[in-house]
Amino acid sequence: SDEAKDWLAQTGYDVTYGARPLKRVIQKYLVNPLAQELLAGNFGNGDTIKVNVAPRIGLSFSK
Repeated sequence: SDEAKDWLAQTGYDVTYGARPLKRVIQKYLVNPLAQELLAGNFGNGDTIKVNVAPRIGLSFSK
């Protein structure tokens, strides 16, 4: 979602380092949790996964 993209951009930006921390934020909040969901069997091959912002959690995933 657009909200998720905005959240990642804001969370990954640092005044001192600019957007350098963005890669770590994407890995920590998007790639790693999504991999865990896939390994748990919550999503399958061909599923369209929606990414949203969840208060106090970060990102949430749904079909």
